[in-house]
Amino acid sequence: MNSNDPETIRVREPRISCDGSGDIPAALGHPRVWLQIDEKGYVDCGYCDRHFVLVGGPADNGKG
Repeated sequence: MNSNDPETIRVREPRISCDGSGDIPAALGHPRVWLQIDEKGYVDCGYCDRHFVLVGGPADNGKG
């Protein structure tokens, strides 16, 4: 993984929220948005480019 690649997060639910936090406090992230994973098995956050992959879905390669 390159340092410019978006962070990939494997999730167990197809509806998830993202606020850009993680290693930083939520107040320094972005507005919370709700994202829905569709038949592709993944969704990307439009704010922070995090890549959310549904565990066991078509896009899940077991890494993340």
